[in-house]
Amino acid sequence: MLVTGVSGFVGPHVARVCTEAGARVHGLGPESAAPDVAGLAVWHQANVLDDASLVDAMRAAAPDAVVHLAGQSSAAVSFEQPELTFRLNALGTWNVLEAVRHAAPRARVLVIGTSESYGPQPEGSRVAEDAPFQPVSPYGLSKAAADALADAHTRHYGLDVIRTRSFAHTGPGQTPRFVIPSFAEQIARIEAGTAEPVLRVGNLQVTRDMLDVRDVALAYLALIERGIAGRAYNVCRGEGVRLADLVAEMAAAARKPVRIEVDPARQRPADVPYLVGDPSRLAADTGWRPARALADTVADVLAEWRAAVR
Repeated sequence: MLVTGVSGFVGPHVARVCTEAGARVHGLGPESAAPDVAGLAVWHQANVLDDASLVDAMRAAAPDAVVHLAGQSSAAVSFEQPELTFRLNALGTWNVLEAVRHAAPRARVLVIGTSESYGPQPEGSRVAEDAPFQPVSPYGLSKAAADALADAHTRHYGLDVIRTRSFAHTGPGQTPRFVIPSFAEQIARIEAGTAEPVLRVGNLQVTRDMLDVRDVALAYLALIERGIAGRAYNVCRGEGVRLADLVAEMAAAARKPVRIEVDPARQRPADVPYLVGDPSRLAADTGWRPARALADTVADVLAEWRAAVR
């Protein structure tokens, strides 16, 4: 198995669960030396924007499965760097698929997409995979393009490609440019006395469907093993949580009093007020269901940042 972006947030969790399932995990990335990722057996230096190096790496790895995680994964950053986001996510996906087509055409490929491609949905709904894409960020648009390219490689070239529309996920190892670890780091610094008792937040008037990254990694393994070629799958819980409620719970768990203040610099130019998914297809085809409660995940992230700040 070959995992692109193995040194990112989700990659180490995927490497772990796949290794535990008996796979020999190869990693791919631009770094000259292999990253410190448990379960990583072989490292291939290649850049998703360099098609020649990708073909060489794919031929050397000779994978029976590819999990394509590499890319720019922040909607907020995509407003600052839209061109780079599109190149990494759309062109990078094209290059990976072409490398598979030429060097490992029998491999199953899992192309990781995002629920952000769906865009805003009606309050109280659960979006299914047949919904049209209406992205409001360069990130969502770039992933919608990657989804279309993956679908085309199945239809035109017969590749065994599965696409995900992965909803929000958090957990250990996520950087504080994302919402839950950002709040956790701030709370940890407040508790340590190195920051004023103010929790700075962006737009809290949104509802998200949020998973633990460890459950997401198991969903990806289930799709590699039991997913149906050519299909797209929502990877989600099927339940929404208001970000304002989540922040209030985290503030209440702080060991020192904190007040919550909206920071305009943390708000996006455009946002999706409500986004909850329907996981029925994933459950029916693979049997996967989330195992971890969101409250436990948030507690794990807060514990991680308390330890880091100490």
